[in-house]
Amino acid sequence: MYINSFQTRTKVKRRNEKELISHLFSASEVIQISGPTPAAGLMRMTESAKPPSESTTTVTHIMMPMDANVAGNVFGGSILKLIDEVASIVAHRHARKNVVTASIDRMDFISPVFIGDLLCLNASINYVHNTSMEIGVRVEAENPISGQVRHTGTCFLTHVAVDKNGKPTPVPPLKLETEEEKRRWSEAEVRRIIRLELIGKR
Repeated sequence: MYINSFQTRTKVKRRNEKELISHLFSASEVIQISGPTPAAGLMRMTESAKPPSESTTTVTHIMMPMDANVAGNVFGGSILKLIDEVASIVAHRHARKNVVTASIDRMDFISPVFIGDLLCLNASINYVHNTSMEIGVRVEAENPISGQVRHTGTCFLTHVAVDKNGKPTPVPPLKLETEEEKRRWSEAEVRRIIRLELIGKR
């Protein structure tokens, strides 16, 4: 039921940029375009807009034997659970409403994580539509003795805010303050299009 919240209310033929934008955002979310990268700066500009910095979250866990197999390698599922948890915290902080996980993009484990490693999860909100939010999570493993830090992987999750009846409900718009935030918005916008195409909703 939450997948439906990603659809726009109307279908349009995208003959130009304005029509493409109308397809991606509801009419209330589109503002005047300015600058060399218009897609990156699109957001609903209201007094309730929040910058990503208000919800950015970093969580560190020490990996224990119960998180790993007999060889001492931490289970991928244990890491995914922590990723979902930290992304949920970010979504809650931005929406200040109950949220549910709608999708998790592909996760490639670039390097192994071992018992005793410190697993650091850095999460921030990249993109907001109407009721949905994309959260990016970068995972790093730190050897507590040597201090060596390894990039374990990066994952993108989509969360949807729901009301007391479990129905999708609007979330605050995102206020982009830096070029990095605009870049992340633009890239997340492309990922959203791909997700919709994959499930046949676009």
